[in-house]
Amino acid sequence: MANAAGDDLEADVLIIGGGVAGTWAAIAAAREGASVILADKGYCGASGVAATAGPGHWWVPPDQRAQAIERRLATCGGLGDRDWMARILDLTWRTLPTLAPYYRFPKDENGVTQFRALRGPEYLRAMRMIVIDHGVTILDQSPALELLRRADGSIVGARGRQRQRHSAWSVRAGAVVLATGGYAFKSRLLGGQTNTGDGHLMAAEAGAEMSGLEFSNFYSIAPARTSMTRSMSYAFARYFDADGRELDIPPGPDNTRDLGRALLQGPLFCRLDRMPEDIRARLSRISPNVPLTFDRLGVDPFKDRFEVTLTAEGTVRGAGGLRILGEDCATNVEGLFAAGDVATRELVAGAMSGGGAVNSSWALSSGQWAGRGAARLAKQLGRRADAPTQAIGEVGLRPKERARDLDPRDIIRQAQKEMLPCDKNLFRFGPTLSASLSRLDRLWEDLRNGLACSGDRAIAAREAAAIVATSRWTYAAALGRDESRGMHVREDTPDEKDGYARRLNVGGLDKIWTKFEADCFSEAAQ
Repeated sequence: MANAAGDDLEADVLIIGGGVAGTWAAIAAAREGASVILADKGYCGASGVAATAGPGHWWVPPDQRAQAIERRLATCGGLGDRDWMARILDLTWRTLPTLAPYYRFPKDENGVTQFRALRGPEYLRAMRMIVIDHGVTILDQSPALELLRRADGSIVGARGRQRQRHSAWSVRAGAVVLATGGYAFKSRLLGGQTNTGDGHLMAAEAGAEMSGLEFSNFYSIAPARTSMTRSMSYAFARYFDADGRELDIPPGPDNTRDLGRALLQGPLFCRLDRMPEDIRARLSRISPNVPLTFDRLGVDPFKDRFEVTLTAEGTVRGAGGLRILGEDCATNVEGLFAAGDVATRELVAGAMSGGGAVNSSWALSSGQWAGRGAARLAKQLGRRADAPTQAIGEVGLRPKERARDLDPRDIIRQAQKEMLPCDKNLFRFGPTLSASLSRLDRLWEDLRNGLACSGDRAIAAREAAAIVATSRWTYAAALGRDESRGMHVREDTPDEKDGYARRLNVGGLDKIWTKFEADCFSEAAQ
C-alpha cells in the first residue's frame, strides 16, 4: 500500500529510505512475515543516486569468484574481508534474476540474458512495484527527523514530516533499518540532493558508531555548473587550460588528483574527441542523460572544448558509514540496522571506492540481510508498542539554549566551504584538516545551542545539522588516520604505516572520538 495517511502508525519493521537498499530491506522483511512500513525522503522508486544511474553489479559466475575476490582484495589496503565478498557475490548472483517478472533484462547478440547492468529508473520502478506487491506500506515524501528510543536504549521507531500534507508522522516498530544513503554535502552530485547524512546523525544520537569515514574524498568530473557526474565518457578526454593549451593529464579513470591540481591553477576545459565512433553512436543508449546535458548546454563535446569541474561525492562513492557488528548488518544499538551506503562498505570495498558494481551489490545484499535481521528481531521481541519511548533528536529540534534566528541554508554553505574544495578535502594536510575541523566545531556549537525549527522547517534544519555533523566526523577520521591508505591520501604523511591496516571508528556529537579497532581485520585477506 503506497502513500498511507495517518499520524501514528505501527509495524514490525520500519525502513527509513526507499532506494535500492531500502526496497530490498522491505522485501526481505516482508518475506519473513513481518508487517513493514517504508518511509522515503522523496518518492520511493525515483529518489536517490541509483535512480539516475545505470547501476552495474558485481556479477561474477561461481567459477570466477575466487579470482575476482583476490583482485578486489589487492586494492583494499588491507581492510577487505574475503568472506563478506563471497557473500555478496553469491547473493547478487541469486537475486538479480528474480527481478525478471518486473524488469526486462536485455539479451546479447547470442540471445544470452544480461543481468549485470540495470537501467536505474526502470530498476527502481520495478523495486517499488515489488515492495507494494509484498504488502509494504510506503510513506512517500516523508523524511524521518528523529528516532524513538526506549529507556533501555533500544530503538523502536521514528518520527518525521509528510511534506505534501504538512503534517507529522510517527511509526512504532519492533526494529528499524536505516537505508538513508551516503552523504555528499549537497555538492550537486546527480541524484544526491537528499544524501545529507540524516541517517548518520539519527544513529549517532542513539549512540551508534561509524567506521571508515576517512575514505570519503571521492570526486567525480562533471561539466561546470551541472550535476551530470557520469564519468564514463571522460575515459576518452583531452584537457586544456583557459588559453587552450593541452595539458599532460592522462584520460581517466585514475586521474582525479591530476584534475584537481589543474583546477587549483585555474579553469579547466575538456574535449571528448578521442571517443570512438561506435561508442558515440551508442552513448544515448548507454547514458542517455549525458548527451542531453550537452544538448542543453549547446555544446558538441566531440568538437568543442567545455569547462569541467570536480564534484565531491563524500561517502556515496566512498567506503565509510555506520559500523555493523554481524552478518545481519546490526549496528551497536539494539533494534537498529544499517543497509546500503549509510553502512560502512569497508568489508567489501576496503579503503577504496566500491565504484558502481561493488556498491550496487552491497546495497542489494545488505538490504536483504538487514531487513531479514530486523524482522527476526521484531518477531523475537514484539513491537513493544506499549513501552514508553523518547524522541531523541537534538540539534535543529531541541537547542541547549534559547533558539536563535539561524538560517539552515547559510549553515550548509559554511560547511560546504570546508568540505567541497579540492585543496581541503582531496589534497589533505594535517594543519588544513585541523583548521577546517575547528571551524566546523564552532559551527556545530552554534547549531547545538541555538538552532530549532518546527513544522516543515525542521527538515532543512536537520539537514543542516547532519551536514555539519558528518563533516566533523569526516575530518576527525582523516586526522586520526595519519597515514595514506586507499583513497585517503595525506600529503604530509604520504605512505602507509605498519599496523594501520585496521578500521578506524568514530563517534560522538559534541565531543568527537576516534579509535582504531584492536584487531586487524585484514587477517582474512592475507
